[in-house]
Amino acid sequence: MRPACKSPRWRQVWPICPYFTSRLPSGSWPMGRPGWPPCLVPTFRFPPLADFPLLFFRTSSLRLSLLLLAGLLGLGLLRPRAGHAQILDDSTRNRYGARTTFILKERDLLQGDTVGRMVDSTLTRLPQQRYWTHDTTFQQTLGYFGAASRPLLWEANRQLGARLGRTVFDQYARGPEDVNYYDTKSPYTFFRFFQGNPYEQVFELGYARSLKKRFNVGFNYERFGANKAIAVSNTKTGQVEHNNFVFFARYQSLNNRYHAMGHFATARHTLAEQGGIRPLASDTLADGRIDLSLLFDYQREVVNLTNAKNRDSRDRVRLLHSYQLLGRGLTAYHLFNFSRQLNRYTDEQPAPSGVRNPFYPINRLSSAATDDRAEFRQFENTVGVMGQSQLVNYRLYGRYRTYSLETRSAYGAPPVVREALPTVDGPSQLFAGGTAAFQYRQFAIETAGEVKPSTEQLEYWLSGRARLGFLSGEVLLTSAAPTLTEQQFSGNHFAWNTDFKNVNVQQLRVRAARQLGRHFVEAVGTVANVSNYIYYSVDPISQTDQIHMDGPRQASGNADKFQISSLMGHYRGSVGHLFFETQATVTLGAGSDNPALRIPAVVGEARVYYQGYLFKKALFGQVGVQGYYQSRWKAYDYSPSTQQFFVQDHFTIRSVPVADVFLNADIKTVGVFLKMSYINQFLPQNGYFAAPYYAALPRRLQFGLRWQFFN
Repeated sequence: MRPACKSPRWRQVWPICPYFTSRLPSGSWPMGRPGWPPCLVPTFRFPPLADFPLLFFRTSSLRLSLLLLAGLLGLGLLRPRAGHAQILDDSTRNRYGARTTFILKERDLLQGDTVGRMVDSTLTRLPQQRYWTHDTTFQQTLGYFGAASRPLLWEANRQLGARLGRTVFDQYARGPEDVNYYDTKSPYTFFRFFQGNPYEQVFELGYARSLKKRFNVGFNYERFGANKAIAVSNTKTGQVEHNNFVFFARYQSLNNRYHAMGHFATARHTLAEQGGIRPLASDTLADGRIDLSLLFDYQREVVNLTNAKNRDSRDRVRLLHSYQLLGRGLTAYHLFNFSRQLNRYTDEQPAPSGVRNPFYPINRLSSAATDDRAEFRQFENTVGVMGQSQLVNYRLYGRYRTYSLETRSAYGAPPVVREALPTVDGPSQLFAGGTAAFQYRQFAIETAGEVKPSTEQLEYWLSGRARLGFLSGEVLLTSAAPTLTEQQFSGNHFAWNTDFKNVNVQQLRVRAARQLGRHFVEAVGTVANVSNYIYYSVDPISQTDQIHMDGPRQASGNADKFQISSLMGHYRGSVGHLFFETQATVTLGAGSDNPALRIPAVVGEARVYYQGYLFKKALFGQVGVQGYYQSRWKAYDYSPSTQQFFVQDHFTIRSVPVADVFLNADIKTVGVFLKMSYINQFLPQNGYFAAPYYAALPRRLQFGLRWQFFN
């Protein structure tokens, strides 16, 4: 009998076990090699996040090779001394590998899972750039790797209380839910290097080892970046640089009653803002309209900003530990979290030659320099209890939060940085929440929620889910206060002070998923009623060629309440060695007639590839083509000095089909890929826009290497 996959009971149904890495005789789908079996019991596995991208090396290839070699040699010094080293014979090599290395995350421990899941050694997502970062959802970007981004599709907010509201660089920073903790039987090293010539670079190095069986420690370092493709004479000129370091540790007691996992994380993200392409007189038609097809000369174009930079700095200390009081039926836990986020925007020439740059609507505080800073600090302590049995699972908790926000800007000439707004030392905030679930055979029901009591406006999110076989449904109710940035802002170019109501959402989601032999079919329908939605709007009096943001607005009047609906279809299957996968989402109610929310009517991707063994099964390979498509829409514009995307009506992005061809290979623990991105460039035009006047990268060759060491 084939083994079933082990995972916590209280997770959404998934028809297969996509990360099962053991080779067994039976056939399988999907991302693994032939011979990896499906699970007997359908279980959900959280998809691997991009797992750690990203690098920015501007050094020569020789220096890079020497640095990587030095790093690997340094790791060797961390191994046990020769007298205590493990003997690596044939049995050892067969014993240690992906099947003996498990990943755990915070959500696993909070769901009573102390086993985790095997490391991902599959190939399918390796060349997909959407999985190179820590947020794998579809995103609207500014066209280059490492740029500001926002979610492309609708998703209701479940964050309550004080939030900074500067989220455009979130997908590059490793959140607490993205940190991996390990259970390793041998030292484990993870190495990744990607290069998109000449624009994108990715480097990641991770190491974990067990100490005395109960204690596991490790670190992860990632560095990534991008070079300029627009308005530059040398494509080796850097535009984005990101550094992220995480030190993590996990402990479990001898009797397995006490568990602890904690980490320290720091991230630094710096990029040169260009403000988009500035059309010239030669790009203008006789009727005054701009010929957008003339704006794809890339290096020869002119941009709005040449001395502006955005910096996003984040630090976090986090500890989660639990103790079983009465077996698995009653466990107490405590979660401590400290986080800091600093956003800084600078421009050394907001008024070159004494004349204000028309990209900015005004220079409020200084014409000599722009230096706007916002620093948000937050302390949280969460205490709760949880438990589970064969039929019931529950968790109850209370959270205590304190926070502060400092806003500073440069004033006068010469510029002097001082306080722009009074420091916000917010009142302490209390939250209460929990989950409760019941499952019997094919029927399951789960409720969850969180409440922030308040004398002014009650904040909450409440959800209820039910599942019967392949059908499931969820009802979600949310009411969340505006972010701190939406409430108040002061900088050199913008300022506002608002008094907004809570944003309310009532949402219904229905899902049907079925595994039919080697084919999997899924459909998800969503209907959401939204009221008091907060968005950033365009200044109605700004010029056509220099559109300015006006500030945050709350939907009112006829737009106070609106409804959006979406249908997502997903299929994957195989015929022999030929594999197919496609996913598409159709959204209604968020088109150009909605003044507050914009989503393309159709967003989809598809992939077809052939996979099999070569050289007597010494090499496993995949070769195929993948494509992405989004329909015409009025994409969000971007304000770099506030780090906010805003709704606009002056620029329509045409339908965008983008095709790539790729070749993947796996040799034992080494995975490599070679991909030609945007192979359909010049069909029909020689480029496309990701945002108004932000051209996406041209055709380029990408290659990458992933190497995992298990001893």
